[in-house]
Amino acid sequence: MGADHTRPAPSAPPRVRRILVATVVPLFVSTLIAALLLWPWDAPDAAPGTDPPRHHGTVTRVVTEPCPPTPEAPEGAPEGPCGTVTVRVDDGPDAGQQVETPVPAGPGAPTVAVGDEIILVQLTDPADPSASAYNIAEHQRGKPLLWLVVLFAAAIVAFGRWRGLAALAGLAASFAILLTFVLPGISAGSPPLLVAVVGAALIMFVVLYLTHGVTAQTSVAVLGTLGSLVLTGVLGTIATAATHLTGFGTEDATTLSMFQADVDLHGLLLAGIIIGSLGVLDDVTVTQAATVTELAHANPGLSRMQLYRAATRVGRAHIASTVNTIVLAYAGASLPVLLLLTADSRAVSQILTSEFLAQEIVRSAVATLGLIAAVPLTTGLAAVVTTAGRRGGESADRGALPTPPAPRPAADRSEALEALSGPRAGSTPSAAPAGWPDRNGSTDTAW
Repeated sequence: MGADHTRPAPSAPPRVRRILVATVVPLFVSTLIAALLLWPWDAPDAAPGTDPPRHHGTVTRVVTEPCPPTPEAPEGAPEGPCGTVTVRVDDGPDAGQQVETPVPAGPGAPTVAVGDEIILVQLTDPADPSASAYNIAEHQRGKPLLWLVVLFAAAIVAFGRWRGLAALAGLAASFAILLTFVLPGISAGSPPLLVAVVGAALIMFVVLYLTHGVTAQTSVAVLGTLGSLVLTGVLGTIATAATHLTGFGTEDATTLSMFQADVDLHGLLLAGIIIGSLGVLDDVTVTQAATVTELAHANPGLSRMQLYRAATRVGRAHIASTVNTIVLAYAGASLPVLLLLTADSRAVSQILTSEFLAQEIVRSAVATLGLIAAVPLTTGLAAVVTTAGRRGGESADRGALPTPPAPRPAADRSEALEALSGPRAGSTPSAAPAGWPDRNGSTDTAW
């Protein structure tokens, strides 16, 4: 028979469950209290934007033409495209009207065709507010994104069923905590590292228990994740201080400092390390806790040390692939800047020690150290929890095995064999010994 992949994880002994509850519940309550204390109750409302109004439109006609000569343009600069685009305005004060806009040109300008749904920017002349003109800003992406999200959710639910639905709920909870607590808290001036640790812990409690259920195995993963998050924060603080990182390593950070001068960019860098490490930490800790549980279920005779060593071997393989994933993820997100740095005329050592690359190196190294620490921490906790109470309550947890019958005396076996061989000639059939089936298949109930 094949393995049953739908069976629940074996339950821990009552004493172990009580210890886990006494450990996890105070941590959860402490996280809630910290979140309430750090919650941005008086966060300022977003200032009204000064951007021009945007409206939806549909392209009905595109006319291209040669671009007029521009003597002031630098030599070799790309020309065009030039022409006009006729757009039907779908909303706003000019809904239903046909307006003409210039063909989008310049770096990153969208390429439009008849039937495209686009975003129009309405420009107003300060000297004559009644006069307005429109320019094409970008394509509408709402419908494609909506269908992609629907496909994403349908695939998760189809494969994971109820577990997949719980994973989607956990994903929604993660974004809710980020958007309502972490980001507003940092914008309100709270310490970014503290807000990130509390927010990550809150996300961890909600997502892990919602996705994997309230079990001893999940509690072990929660404790391993929380310990690794704290260690990651400590290592990140030490590493950023040792490398004198300021947090101004990217253009986005510099722009943010112009709009919100009171934001601690150094703390924001640490907060990004914590939030970025959380997802991979969840993966590692849940896998290690499940590995120990399954090994113990497959071979109940394994000792605590044998479980730890076997699960650690699985963790080593997992970490080896995860480290590559972390580095490539950071490199992929920063690919344009990395290409720009390759064209830099400075020495390689100077490029590697620049603020931007040093920031990414610290981010990758600290996240990896936190992951490596998560494997022995979670595996050790899982081995202790899985083997706790095994001698006293193992048979009760697994169910009492049937007691084998005591061996029959040799005389009884001889009588039984003689009875089963049938009556001899001239003799009367003898009754079957107690407990053995007679010729009609019945059994003596006295056995």
